[in-house]
Amino acid sequence: MSAFSLMPDQARLMAHIAEFAKRVKLSGSAKELESFLYLQQQMDSFGYQTRLLSHDAWISLPVSARVLIEGNGIGCITHSMSVSTDQSGISAPLVYVGEGREADFSAAEVSGKIVLVDGITTEDVTLLACEHGALGQLHISPTEHLYEMCVSPVWGSPSQHTRQQLPTSAICTISRDDGAVLRDRCRNAEPVVVTLVTEVDTGWRKTPILVAELPAPSEGADAPFVLFAGHHDTWHYGVMDNGGANATMLEAARLLASQQQQWQRGLRLCFWSGHSHGRYSGSAWYADEHWDELNRRCVAHVNVDSTGGENASVLTNSAVIDELKAVAAEAVAAVSGQQHQGRRHGRAADQSFWGIGLPSMFGSLSHQPPGPVKMLTALGWWWHTPHDTVEHISPANLTRDTDIVLRVLWRLLCSPVVPLDYTAFCHSLGEQLSAIAPRLAGRVDIELLEQRLKLLQAAAERINHLAANAGGPLAADINQALMAASRQLVPLNYTAGHRFSHDSALPHPAWPALSGLRELAALPPGDPDELFYAVHARQCRNLVAHALQEACRALASINTVASA
Repeated sequence: MSAFSLMPDQARLMAHIAEFAKRVKLSGSAKELESFLYLQQQMDSFGYQTRLLSHDAWISLPVSARVLIEGNGIGCITHSMSVSTDQSGISAPLVYVGEGREADFSAAEVSGKIVLVDGITTEDVTLLACEHGALGQLHISPTEHLYEMCVSPVWGSPSQHTRQQLPTSAICTISRDDGAVLRDRCRNAEPVVVTLVTEVDTGWRKTPILVAELPAPSEGADAPFVLFAGHHDTWHYGVMDNGGANATMLEAARLLASQQQQWQRGLRLCFWSGHSHGRYSGSAWYADEHWDELNRRCVAHVNVDSTGGENASVLTNSAVIDELKAVAAEAVAAVSGQQHQGRRHGRAADQSFWGIGLPSMFGSLSHQPPGPVKMLTALGWWWHTPHDTVEHISPANLTRDTDIVLRVLWRLLCSPVVPLDYTAFCHSLGEQLSAIAPRLAGRVDIELLEQRLKLLQAAAERINHLAANAGGPLAADINQALMAASRQLVPLNYTAGHRFSHDSALPHPAWPALSGLRELAALPPGDPDELFYAVHARQCRNLVAHALQEACRALASINTVASA
């Protein structure tokens, strides 16, 4: 049986879309739970074993907002994780800070003021404004639409250690045209006093997760599985985000179950709450609560978000980890003929599993062609607005996107050896080391990293050669080795190195585990702080060196067995 013959049923997909269009699915709400029960009924009918979990999550639901300019109101919204004001609000002079970079805030006196910022509200700009003492924030949308956002820099629910990082100011967004008037007044040094009145319902509440599982026919209860996941909570009706993806998940699950006899490993689907209103609280909780099982059994994570958007014709730049790029490219080319280049994952899309070491792919899959307006997303102007409704779903695009996801899952489920290519990882890390090595010469020795990377490259090449024709016990041994290697290597690529907690939700540089080496390399030779920077650089070097050694040992052990 080939994946090419598993064809998504467009009528079924659109029937799911019609169901998802019935309800606004705020995290932890009764309407969301009703929709989760529909998901469970569908997955039960396909033969999956289902569990509807409930857990505590820190959820923030915007209720109402007013922005008054010298007593005159303008259209606005507030945001998830914003601070609520009292009924009289807060009033303060307005200060324009451009796009809200660190230099913008440092150049202006914003303490006790309300800042005016260009662009969609984001957690990194919000945090900078709070750190600089802003009393309130007024963000200017890039269009006439007001985009809902969660502005917490904390990934998942906050702990006693991270709760102090939550926003400390009231936050609103206004339209492009209203913002332009205020921007001009600020630039002309005209005094502007603004009043913000915000109400946000924030606190602990019970939220659901639906888990649906089907094992491979010849595997036991503790056998490896592929994690296939996406969020179900929405801003407004959220028919594309994330109804399109949920329809994709249901249809892919149905079709794959019909061919279960050909699976080499199991499939687990998770539908999250708390994505939109809890900064990925559902997936973060699940990663923490099921850490040990995921570490032992999960071979890869496929996330899906916002499939089927109208005019979403670009299929070349969805996010994928290096070692799975070839799998994504094969599926995209087979369905669309486009050449998938892939891009590095951003810090988003319920990617709560990098610390455990799960190789991951996707999130959003199809995108709008580039437009003239600078946006945070390429998912369509209706994204995160009340306009995310049925008319912005293309049945043909939804079928196409589902076909791509289906082919990816087929490869991950049915290949005797999980298609993880760690030579691609080695190439990517090699580029990073080559870029910083000349500036580290004589400061911190990274020769050990270069040596171990070469050994890992050789071991990965031998694994690829063995995997091409492996089956039976050898394939099982290779898969275990690849999983062991991924537990060491994925965290290097996408985390600061701590496997048991989550890095912040702020934007991260590539290869965070190299941060100490990169920071020392950027420091001018002879800088008075050079020796301080060298301390952290050595620690990062040792972290990377140890992970490379352990990964190489895992892969090389299979080569030794196979050669014996």
